[in-house]
Amino acid sequence: MAHLVRAAALAAAALLLAGTATGCGSGGSADGDRPSATPEPPRSAPAAPTARATGDEADARLPALPARLTGQRLDWKPCSAPRGAGSGARAPGGAWRCATLTAPLDYRAPDGATIGIALIRSKATDSDRRLGSLLFNFGGPGGSGVAAMPGHAPSFTTLHTRYDLVGFDPRGVAASSAVVCRDDRQTEASFRLDATPDTPAEERAYLDDSAAFGAGCAERSGKVLPHVKTSNAARDMDLVRQVLGDRKLHYFGFSYGTELGATYAHLFPGRAGRMALDAVVDPSADFVRHSRNQALGFQRALDSYFRSTGTSAGAGTGRVVRLLDRLDRKPLPAAAGRPLTQSLAITGIMSQLYGEESWPTLTRALREAENGDGGTLLRLADAYNNRDAKGRYGTDQHAQRAIHCADAKGRVSGDEVRATHLADFRKVSPVFGPYLAWDLAGWCASWPVDGEHVTPEVGAPGAPPLLVIGGKGDAATPYEGSLRMAEELGDGVGVQLTYEGEGHGAYLTGNDCIRRAVDAYFLNGRVPADGTTCS
Repeated sequence: MAHLVRAAALAAAALLLAGTATGCGSGGSADGDRPSATPEPPRSAPAAPTARATGDEADARLPALPARLTGQRLDWKPCSAPRGAGSGARAPGGAWRCATLTAPLDYRAPDGATIGIALIRSKATDSDRRLGSLLFNFGGPGGSGVAAMPGHAPSFTTLHTRYDLVGFDPRGVAASSAVVCRDDRQTEASFRLDATPDTPAEERAYLDDSAAFGAGCAERSGKVLPHVKTSNAARDMDLVRQVLGDRKLHYFGFSYGTELGATYAHLFPGRAGRMALDAVVDPSADFVRHSRNQALGFQRALDSYFRSTGTSAGAGTGRVVRLLDRLDRKPLPAAAGRPLTQSLAITGIMSQLYGEESWPTLTRALREAENGDGGTLLRLADAYNNRDAKGRYGTDQHAQRAIHCADAKGRVSGDEVRATHLADFRKVSPVFGPYLAWDLAGWCASWPVDGEHVTPEVGAPGAPPLLVIGGKGDAATPYEGSLRMAEELGDGVGVQLTYEGEGHGAYLTGNDCIRRAVDAYFLNGRVPADGTTCS
């Protein structure tokens, strides 16, 4: 769970909407809803490749895609709003339509097996001034863009005037051949384990559960596991671009979506259009440092929360540590016989640190827990863990782990956690450090697929200026990561935009300064000065 770096917007628990839109069509021969003409005119039908259909020099080692993929026409069909999509389910200017793109399962063998990539779209409301498609990824990895896009759409009303809003489920997620690793009963049992083990028995149970999770993924989803890495999702985005008829990929990525967008720019710098990366993942952080960064970010946010209540950061941290120690010894009663454990309490607290709007709920939850009632913290943890009222869990965290472990080479044993990382992480954050340190061993140590890289390649020489938006109060993706992303994208490519405020995803906070800068960039191509700061 701890590697989740989702954008906060719709839910108090910063949970991306779960579920899949019904009525999504499969790839077919007829396309009843083609894009209208744009200032960058799409082809009337995507052309078959001459030498290469996708990829610039950085991706030239792969074979060309066959015309049956690059020339496919999508069968867009009306689709109902995803369950729980909220007030944004009906897009301004028309209903949502869904389709499924056919992509190669293995880009090294494009004539072989295929995978369906689920898409959802609402066309630009001002068709006469349409600029093209704007593809979104709201984070994760593992979040369904098909489910999230309608609920997020009200935040992008201005951009929607001239862009088709397009969401997608990355490979291995939701309607795009979701990775599934275990059932609800096994998931419930897993969340009751101590994720900060204090005894050899607790440690064995925790690590055995991690190994069982990986084995379940191999058994149930072994065909797709080697192919869900971010680089392949970026290649899928380029195929989406071609099939939608766009000369360039215009893209808005949040949280993990920033790594995905930067990976695209690295692989296809000549195909990159207007791209904004908000709540930025640090591309220079390896497996261990990524978790350490999050420990630092969440502790900073907790400190800011306590200062907002008139409590010193040290006193507030001590209060939470004492509560967690009590829960470690004896979980609290909560609801329907389910106890609030120390690990679930940490999850519930983390979920409320994605933005200031959640802080009043955190105040109530902590007060109730200190008085013996764990109900609110348990409900917050359940929302973050994608558990519904009937005890059913979503599979977004299955996909999240599969994608992360397919990407990252980091494999850390329990012995390494105890000997090398635990004391350091606890020093960074007495509240979140131990949990995130043990997460290193619980995440990919027993994973059945090797990772692709130590850190992602994001250098994009030849790409146009890309906006890199970092928030000083971002808990899940600390601000320093945006500085490193802008630097690694390259001179003249990464343009830094800073938000002096709290929240995971500056654009989604509604800050006027951020929105004006980003909207002007997407609508008019106006690039803000590098280093612009908004408060």
